[in-house]
Amino acid sequence: MNKKILLVVNSASNEKGVSKEVIFNALECAIATATKKHHGNNIDVRVHIDRRTGDYKAFRRWEIVDDDQEELTEKQMTLRDAIKYSPNIGIGEWFEIPIESANYDRIDAQTAKQVIVQKIREAERAQVYEAYKNRKGELISGIIKRIDRGNVILDLGENAEALIRREEMIPRETVRPGDYLRGYLHTVRPEPRGPQLFLSRTANELLIQLFTLEVPEIGEHFVEIVGAARDPGLRAKIAVKSKDPRIDPVGACVGVRGSRVHAISNEMAGERVDIIIWDENPAQFVINAMAPAEVVSIVIDEDSHSMDVVVPNDKLSQAIGRNGQNVRLASELTGWTLNVMTESEAEQKHQAETLALLEMFKQELDIDENLATILVEEGFSSIEEIAYVPIKEMQDIERLDDITIKKLRSQAKDVLLIRELAAEEKLKLEREDKLELQQQPEITGMKDEAVPTSVNNCQ
Repeated sequence: MNKKILLVVNSASNEKGVSKEVIFNALECAIATATKKHHGNNIDVRVHIDRRTGDYKAFRRWEIVDDDQEELTEKQMTLRDAIKYSPNIGIGEWFEIPIESANYDRIDAQTAKQVIVQKIREAERAQVYEAYKNRKGELISGIIKRIDRGNVILDLGENAEALIRREEMIPRETVRPGDYLRGYLHTVRPEPRGPQLFLSRTANELLIQLFTLEVPEIGEHFVEIVGAARDPGLRAKIAVKSKDPRIDPVGACVGVRGSRVHAISNEMAGERVDIIIWDENPAQFVINAMAPAEVVSIVIDEDSHSMDVVVPNDKLSQAIGRNGQNVRLASELTGWTLNVMTESEAEQKHQAETLALLEMFKQELDIDENLATILVEEGFSSIEEIAYVPIKEMQDIERLDDITIKKLRSQAKDVLLIRELAAEEKLKLEREDKLELQQQPEITGMKDEAVPTSVNNCQ
């Protein structure tokens, strides 16, 4: 019988690729389960198998609890009683005595099988987690094992599987069981059930990792990928820069006759990739990212982190792209909100903004149109600029004398002070209204019904 146990351990360990210790633990749990059934199923049993000889023994265990505990289960013993048998024992420890174990041949085969299979599966999943927990952010390759409602399960070998959810698959990509597929590993979970490894084929990181593998200059850090944006399966933009002035980053990524970028495009179901030169100047970077569209001019709004991108009147559709694809990818790649407009639309917007500024300066500062026009033409766009711009900059404007400058700055500061006082007063009123609502008593149980003054019928 002991030799049979050792034989089971050896064969199961070799077949499943898990350690013998896991199999021994599984057998101990199976024998303990059978022993508990043999003794009424309400006791706590520990089984120990000698790893060298295969001999096994069973022990009944009690957890040692405080003497003041009123209700005890069959698995607990008070410290007072335990000290009688083991003087050095303490609360929280276990007291155990040998008991008759269930014979290995009489163990319920189905129960034993379930316990062993469960323990082996837990060990396999633990091995998968340990093998992949430090590989997040890598490209993982596998063979499609099955497809379930659009979700793809990849066989990675060595009992490891990965899941690519339907929403993480490239739209309209045709795949079949047995196909070789790559994905970006974005999540590793130590779950007791269900998938543990989650891949993506729509993540921007997939594109970056593919370029890193395909382009040696990137792997050797001569060329750096600054960012990427994708419309999965259709189009992508990737921004690169060279750390070596002798290397053309776009040429390195494209390869001879486009060999490198074509290989990457084929890997991503024909997704077309635009390779963009990164520039530290945000405006130039946006111009590069809008390619192949031609950009006439750009107006930057730092406060809203947006840019008005002006294109020729007949190139608007090209700049926007199909369903807004080109401008959306350029915006994601650069990190700026991009408003694309034609030259005529930009002119109309400029005129409208100029008129609005003129009216604002005339009313707020109580000045005539000529003076307001000078301020607008010199680039002033707010009351704050007039009030706090360095006075030397205003003195450099030939059309403004010192008296006018002093008057303008004084009026501007007065306007800002009035605005601040108004804002504080509004905030004070809001707080008072809120406090008044909180102090109102809550009236419940009242209905808008007429209350009778007399009762004539008590039936």
